[in-house]
Amino acid sequence: MSTSGTCLNFPMSLEEVWRTTNTTTQFVIGGIVGLLLLLLIQQWKASHIGYHLKLWWEFFTQSVPLISVEMTELESQDACALPPCENTNIFDQSKPGFVQCFDPSTRQYLGQVNAMTAADVHDACVKAKKAQQQWIATTTFADRRRVLRTIQTYVLQHMADICRVCARDSGKPVIDSMLGEVMTTVEKIRCIVQWGELWLQPSYRPTGPLMMHKTAMVEYVPLGIVATIAPWNYPFHNYMNHVISGILAGNAVVGKVSEHTSWSSQYFTRIVRQALLVHGHDPELVQTITGFAEAGAALVQEPLVDKIIFTGSPEIGKKVMEGASKTLKPVILELGGKDAMIIQETCRVVDVVPWILRGCFQNCGQNCVGIERVIVYESIAESLTQALVDRVQAFRQGIPLAHCGGSGPLADVDCGSMVTEVQLDIIQTLIDDAVRKGAKVLVGGTKPTPSKTSGQFYPPTILAKVTPDMDIFQKEVFGPVLTLIEVPNDSDGACLELVNKSPFGLGSYVFCGKTHQSRALALGRKIRSGMLCVNDFGSNYLVQSLPFGGVKDSGFGRFGGPEGLQALCLERSILIDTFPLLAQTGIPKTLDYPIHPVRGMGFAQGIIHLFYNDNIFSKINGIIDLIRYG
Repeated sequence: MSTSGTCLNFPMSLEEVWRTTNTTTQFVIGGIVGLLLLLLIQQWKASHIGYHLKLWWEFFTQSVPLISVEMTELESQDACALPPCENTNIFDQSKPGFVQCFDPSTRQYLGQVNAMTAADVHDACVKAKKAQQQWIATTTFADRRRVLRTIQTYVLQHMADICRVCARDSGKPVIDSMLGEVMTTVEKIRCIVQWGELWLQPSYRPTGPLMMHKTAMVEYVPLGIVATIAPWNYPFHNYMNHVISGILAGNAVVGKVSEHTSWSSQYFTRIVRQALLVHGHDPELVQTITGFAEAGAALVQEPLVDKIIFTGSPEIGKKVMEGASKTLKPVILELGGKDAMIIQETCRVVDVVPWILRGCFQNCGQNCVGIERVIVYESIAESLTQALVDRVQAFRQGIPLAHCGGSGPLADVDCGSMVTEVQLDIIQTLIDDAVRKGAKVLVGGTKPTPSKTSGQFYPPTILAKVTPDMDIFQKEVFGPVLTLIEVPNDSDGACLELVNKSPFGLGSYVFCGKTHQSRALALGRKIRSGMLCVNDFGSNYLVQSLPFGGVKDSGFGRFGGPEGLQALCLERSILIDTFPLLAQTGIPKTLDYPIHPVRGMGFAQGIIHLFYNDNIFSKINGIIDLIRYG
């Protein structure tokens, strides 16, 4: 077959198509392609893929050195044959320069630490300031991450040691140390290592039409010295919490630990300082302040300190504010709470009982976000109450460390002791007041007979028929007491009124079952609190990207999340020219001195109408004014 005369036509190449396209079409196509590329770049930036790839490469290619931290015999062994002490007063008049340390569950003497003076506090801040200046000048975010990764590795390899030290110093069960001290700390490190640098990158802001040629941003500059004043309920995590975020943000951290849990702070300080040292940094970057009220007051008023983070009672929080005001020092106050757990009638009793018990009795109730009020809807109150009584009556309370007088393996203790002896009297006073006003003690409720050889224990307690006129409804218990408050007629409105009667506003929790989350969320959003969980308790603290803090008597300011990390920095506003060679802000001759009153006003009004008037004709008039008076 002949193929002569046949012509095979092939499609033109893209280059030929482009050459034959008119200029206008090329411009449109080029604009679309450019816009798509811009959108892709913006999506890349928004997803932070580049940032995370950098971190993954850093983690996989850069190992961190391990550290060895010296431990004393009491820190490293469960066994302790020391006898209980009759006098467990942390202040000994014969040794005025020291804080005496005791195991609150056994009354065994642990040793003493320095009761630092105002001069000691100042000297510590001077050392921290010098170290911080070197730290910020010589370290990158990657360098700081490596320090935190070394701490993380040590914690993971020495969880039993840390739990033992916490249990010995605070009387909490070892499992509560694992959950409340170790798990929270390693999650904090993970979060800050993964996200901290990103949260502290400059934040770019829109400029508006008048300044469209400018680039606006907020950058986060280290403050210098962040001072923390921590409570005694979680000695390890309370110590590490602000060290982790503080040094990542470029600050020095000077932490005042509670006089009631100062013994353990010596070990925790060695961990952090050794991690700094092994990476070649000055260990003076982190300072630990031990002592009584004098040391805390001196830290608050110290001119070298740039910010205070205080966790404690509203009464002391007000004194911290007063002290900080003398140097106009900003403060973050976390002042405890009276958190409510709402149990709606749609819940299954078997599902909510474990959450109530964990919320009320974790760490023997010594939690700022512990459940202080169980508000249960009337129709399920009876069955829920009986289920709780059965469980709490079976609780095992005792010495956390088996070889210090405990009855068996470490896990045999559900509730430990109170950290401070005075708290036993506070709890009893609140319960006695409630009983006089009509409350019913269903389990516990009576302080053990004082003994010179037994630990500081208060029995797990259930108190029913609690009403708002009772002190225990309004005041923080901070102990192993489950208070039951009934909601009449299963009314959401009545429930909300009960919850918001508290002067505190830290956290809140609503349990509704699996199919009524929208109702629970709607109710929870009307509660005056800084945090809300639905069908959960405590898990929000394991989401360290969330800020932590409250309102009302629970204080103000936040730690945790980007808000908490940025709060450790000076927020500096910056405005620069986007294309300095092409466009810069100038002062029009009409507005330069000496200003002509008519031409100046007319020109200024023209600018305002052009950029800010919604009416198109007014904008045109604005342009005319600019031409007329310019």
